[in-house]
Amino acid sequence: MAYKVFIDGQEGTTGLRIVERLKDRSDIELMFIDEDLRKSTVERKRLINESDYTFLCLPDAAAIESVSLAENPNTKIIDASTAHRTNPGWAYGLPELSSEHRAKIAASKRVAVPGCYASGFNALLYPMVKSGFIAPHHTVTCHAVSGYSGAGKKAIAVYEGPDKPEEFDSPRFYSLGKQHKHIKEMMAVSGLSYPPIFSPIVDDYYNGMVVAVPFHLRAMPRKTNAQAVWEMLSEHYKDEYFVKVMPFMGEGVLSDGFLAANVMKDTNFMQIFVFGNDDHIMLCSRFDNLGKGASGAAVQCMNIMMGIDERTGLV
Repeated sequence: MAYKVFIDGQEGTTGLRIVERLKDRSDIELMFIDEDLRKSTVERKRLINESDYTFLCLPDAAAIESVSLAENPNTKIIDASTAHRTNPGWAYGLPELSSEHRAKIAASKRVAVPGCYASGFNALLYPMVKSGFIAPHHTVTCHAVSGYSGAGKKAIAVYEGPDKPEEFDSPRFYSLGKQHKHIKEMMAVSGLSYPPIFSPIVDDYYNGMVVAVPFHLRAMPRKTNAQAVWEMLSEHYKDEYFVKVMPFMGEGVLSDGFLAANVMKDTNFMQIFVFGNDDHIMLCSRFDNLGKGASGAAVQCMNIMMGIDERTGLV
């Protein structure tokens, strides 16, 4: 039996990537909306309720509307917007965080796909808080760089257009008022009591990202070092396929000591690195903002909900 799958927002970057990942699967029957009807509430409602799984690749308000259209109790919804990521009634779609997260995804009919930056941040911070290496009230700073594919259609058009401003050739800090939409999710899922200071950067390459979180050893609640943190993270993710803790200090992995942000592009894998010296620790996660940070994570969650190998259709 083929599952019927509808993607509400199929024309967006995430929607297109989900289509690419599903179009050749024999267990999936993709349902497409006619271009001239894609804003029709009546047609969207019909497709949502005729589907076994509906992906929402929409702005928050539109995603909330789409959820309200779902009347079929058997339709399962996987939302890639920000709208439901901190809603306790929804499963949070990062199964590698814990066995409880994976079990909730498997049992749920409503799953929220994590934000790209938040995926990398929470993969680092959730184990740190849970293990007691940092306290929930710890002051946390996060820097991250992403390709421009996550910047939205208008920005993508500028980056790829003939009249690209010279400043677009450079890495560009944004969300300078510290009100990035992922902060609420980063705080809630990691277990932090206070929002992190978050400094995101968009750069002139298409996809891939690195999230970096530094710590002062003197600010840790107990005496520790980078090796101990690496061992804890290695144990936490030891049985995971898509999230891998890399050799300590990136030994044998990094090219000339540089951590490039686009190495994991077009995959659903995430690499975690631990660097440090006698004073500081730097934790980094490297992955594809369109893969493990969006469409890949969405498909992985659907596989878990189906009860099949979660690696199906993913590389």
